[in-house]
Amino acid sequence: MESFLQMIRDAEDQIGIRILTAFLIIFAFWKISSGIAYLIIKTLKVKEKNPTNIKNSSLYAPLKGFIKLVGIYLAILFMHDYFNFKPEVLDVIVKGFKIITILTFARGFAVAFSEKSSIAKKIRKKTTKDDAMANAALKVIRGIIYVIAGIIIISILGFDLGGLIAGFGISGIIITLAAQDTAKNIFGGIVILIDKPFVVGDWIEVDKYEGTVEEITFRSTRIRTFENSVVNIPNSKMSDASVTNWSKMEKRRYKAKLYLDINTPLEKVEQLIERIKKVLLKHEQIEDNTILVKFEEIVDSSIEVTVLSYTDSVDYNSYMAEREVINYKIMKIVNEENIKLAENAQIVHINT
Repeated sequence: MESFLQMIRDAEDQIGIRILTAFLIIFAFWKISSGIAYLIIKTLKVKEKNPTNIKNSSLYAPLKGFIKLVGIYLAILFMHDYFNFKPEVLDVIVKGFKIITILTFARGFAVAFSEKSSIAKKIRKKTTKDDAMANAALKVIRGIIYVIAGIIIISILGFDLGGLIAGFGISGIIITLAAQDTAKNIFGGIVILIDKPFVVGDWIEVDKYEGTVEEITFRSTRIRTFENSVVNIPNSKMSDASVTNWSKMEKRRYKAKLYLDINTPLEKVEQLIERIKKVLLKHEQIEDNTILVKFEEIVDSSIEVTVLSYTDSVDYNSYMAEREVINYKIMKIVNEENIKLAENAQIVHINT
């Protein structure tokens, strides 16, 4: 009896030692994970001297997590030597370790190609200054990373990739029909990103919408309207529609029509025209060689005077401010000349 009890105590001691050792393995790997990850990245980035930049690397966290995972995995294998897990259980553990490892590194590589990463900044600097195109390309790269990771995981789980591909082939017609609009939008997005009829930040007008482009993806273009609402327009429609890009204007046209009373003396009309010309010539934002002030025609028993010029204030707010200043100056001249405007006619009519 005494020997039997001693055997139980010895067995309990062995289990306790095994469990304690397993926890020590996990603890050791968790403690050294930061240092090993730091050394690996430091080896890859020999020129980098700043410890903060090394720790901010997109691969630092995945490496650190992987090393901790290795500690847990080794601890489980250590326990397996004693408990002798069933093959099914051990198979699940091994596959789980592989899958988590793949997901960890896939996530790390995906973060490395995020819009704000250092790699993305280098790509954007060397290839293009168009943030929308660069961001779209980075999204494609991240998608490819996850697709590759998914294929590897499917293979690890033991699924027949050939059978899956054949299955997709059977349902390919259905998928193709359902994805027609998506394909059109993606193609439209590629056309927009290559041709660049507009970029993020441009003020555009398309169909009944007008506003600032906030984002261009492969599926749609997001526009912030002047009413502060957000409109997402499919790229298939954007590529087919007539888009007016107001941000591409090098100058903006100012046009006003004055309708003077038909009885206004011609001398007054000539004097008014000359004074308006002088005022526009003195206005800094007006291009002198574009100024045109003419007695255009007689309309509805009134004398129509057209004022036309171009201003370099292309921004909408600054243009509206310039237009207001010019309108005030013209009306001041009309009042000073004591010229009567025609009744039942627009005082100032402006086309932009």
